[in-house]
This record gives sequence, C-alpha cells and structure tokens, in this order.
Amino acid sequence: MSIPYQEMKDNFFNEEELKIVNNHLKKYPHKMAATLPVLWMIQDKYGWISKDAMRYVAGLLDVPPDHVYGVVTFYTMYNEKPVGKVHLQICTNVSCMLNGAYDIFHYISDKLKIKNKETTTDGIFTIEEVECLGSCGTAPMMQVNNREYHENLSLDKIDTLLDELKSKHI
Repeated sequence: MSIPYQEMKDNFFNEEELKIVNNHLKKYPHKMAATLPVLWMIQDKYGWISKDAMRYVAGLLDVPPDHVYGVVTFYTMYNEKPVGKVHLQICTNVSCMLNGAYDIFHYISDKLKIKNKETTTDGIFTIEEVECLGSCGTAPMMQVNNREYHENLSLDKIDTLLDELKSKHI
C-alpha cells in the first residue's frame, strides 16, 4: 500500500522540483516508470536516498514502497547511505582492469585509508569500485561526483587529482 505524499512528514521536494516530477510523469504511461528519474532527483539533491525518501517517492508516484526499495537496492548508481563530498567511482571493468584500474583503486584506498564504499573520517572522500562507465577507449578512468570523468589515469596523476579535489571541497 502506498503512502500519499501529502501525508508524509518530510517533503523532500519543493514546488519547483515537483513541477519537474510532473514533467517526468507526463513522459510515461504509468507513474511507476518515473521511479528512476525521481530517485535520481532525490540523490542529486541529497547525495543519497534514505528509507524516508524511498517512502516519499513511493507515495509521490503511488507505487508500493517495496518497488522503490527494490529499485534503489538493485541499481548500484543509487547510494543507500551518505557519501563524502567527493565520491570517487573507479571503473574496474575489462578495459579499465587490463589497464591498471585495480592498482589505482588500491592505491587510492591505501592513501585515503578507506575500503570500498567507505568514507574518510573527515567526510571528504568516498571510494567505490564500479562497473563500466563507458570510457573504454581512455581506460583506466574514474568518475567524480557522477559528473566529472578523469581518464587515462596513472598512479602519478592520482596524487595531483586527489589534492585538487580535496582543496575544492574543504
């Protein structure tokens, strides 16, 4: 049973964002089809998707909360817990793996003293191993905060890049 979004304690979207949601709804024959883009809006705004946000989206789209939870837990692009200000996603799929992605992942992990899907104690960096990010010709690569691609990486480039990213986000 879905929860009407008007009855939710937390209103995760403002009026302008609700207009965007309505535009998404117009694109699809069924509200359920808008689950992915609406979840992406939540994550883009808050950096992750809480259980309360999942219930909110279920009510907003009039779909079962289990459906929304299933989508969030199935797709690795959604974060179920907060991530650092700088979310480092290192591709370890075939092209990147063959070009040293695991060396880069382990180097960053050791340097930041965190493991996969962990965040540094200062809250700045989260590291995550991910599947193909579609940059096979410029492997190995890393995506930062779902927006920036850093390609043709080497261990030498990593230190400079981490310093630049940290200074931007302190």
